[in-house]
Amino acid sequence: MRCYVPRVSSPTVSTQPSGAPGFPVRTLRIEVTDGPDAGLSHVAESDTLSIGTASSNEVVLHDATVSRFHVELVARSDGILVIDQGSTNGTTCGPVRIERAVVASGSTLTIGRSTLRVGEGAEVTVELHEGDSLGALVGRTPTMRRLMAQLRRAASSDVPVLLVGESGTGKELAARALHDLGPRADRPFVTVDCGALSPSLVASELFGHEKGAFTGADTQHVGAFERADGGTLFLDEIGELPASLQPALLGALERRRFRRVGGRNEIAVDVRVVSATNRDLRAEVNAGSYRLDLYYRLAVVVLRIPPLRDRPEDVPMLVERFLRDDGHEGPIDAVVPPSRMVALCEHPWPGNVRELRNVVRATLALGELPEMDVPGLGGAPARPNGVTARADAALDGPYGEVRAAVLKDFERRYLRRLLDRAGGNVSKAARDAEMDRSHLAELLKRHGLR
Repeated sequence: MRCYVPRVSSPTVSTQPSGAPGFPVRTLRIEVTDGPDAGLSHVAESDTLSIGTASSNEVVLHDATVSRFHVELVARSDGILVIDQGSTNGTTCGPVRIERAVVASGSTLTIGRSTLRVGEGAEVTVELHEGDSLGALVGRTPTMRRLMAQLRRAASSDVPVLLVGESGTGKELAARALHDLGPRADRPFVTVDCGALSPSLVASELFGHEKGAFTGADTQHVGAFERADGGTLFLDEIGELPASLQPALLGALERRRFRRVGGRNEIAVDVRVVSATNRDLRAEVNAGSYRLDLYYRLAVVVLRIPPLRDRPEDVPMLVERFLRDDGHEGPIDAVVPPSRMVALCEHPWPGNVRELRNVVRATLALGELPEMDVPGLGGAPARPNGVTARADAALDGPYGEVRAAVLKDFERRYLRRLLDRAGGNVSKAARDAEMDRSHLAELLKRHGLR
């Protein structure tokens, strides 16, 4: 038996249409050897498999000690990744209780009163996107090209999509791709960041309010549902939605009608809903903090955005894209020499693509890579073409003072331009910068900007 912490995971896949580029993956099979469903066997159609009592699992058990979403399995080259979904009674492999670990094919898992034997199934080929970009998403690894193929297929339908991924992985870019590639592309794309609003304002932002509905409601406000009519409503950080508002959102999604806060008349809308979260909503459902029926409404299709550490081969391509977007026209190795590019590929990137983009921008402003906890980033700094004239003029000063001054100048100029583009709207500016709103507010305060 092997049980150890994994390094990578795979998103959900589907089989390959005829004529499309493909990539082989191993499927999964399980056999229930003990418990109420003893004798049940199942062979998955892809490399992921969810098990629990909720009807949306691929394997539905009738064991009262099994949670609604109990465990997820992912086939990998080094074994089978087992992810417990915050279940009540846990998942064990022999004497070891598992939260997230890899086990060998043929291992036995115990969930509640049920015992399962898990193993590999047949090999299938999954579809890959033909190019290395889709909208603003970039990547040539099979993981990203598979996601792009899924996004392209999902865009053609009108079903709700839930995007799951860590902060900074590009969930809003994926949502935008779903909109731009779909039949609603010429209609509005409206974003509501549920995590950036106070609980008291979420209802007003979603549904709008009438004049006088509450203290400070001096005028009528049209909510996001109305503004997105005919188009796409993107609910970012949907896992942060207060429990008190979950029934109202569920009702609006089911009836396609709602009332403004303080209003009497129902308003009918036609929107496609795409939502995103960095939390495990299935675990929230198990814990009772998230409604199962709302989860079903939002997660008709679930797509997982991989963290950057799971696709390090995409780092050079992303660096080039960010440099070009910021106006650098010279050779890439003038900014990031090959040895340092290798080090960037080895960095774990806890902030994912957003962190990499900020590092690239800081490199252009400073003339060198900023300090990072990355092995191999020593040596003389590179001097990129296009480094700011202000930095060149101040090179005779002490290193620490010059660096601090250049970074401060870069931040101030960047923030001013960001606010100008967003019309002074901090929430919109945070979304445009792919930055946490609280962090942006802190930077604005530090530089005396409003």
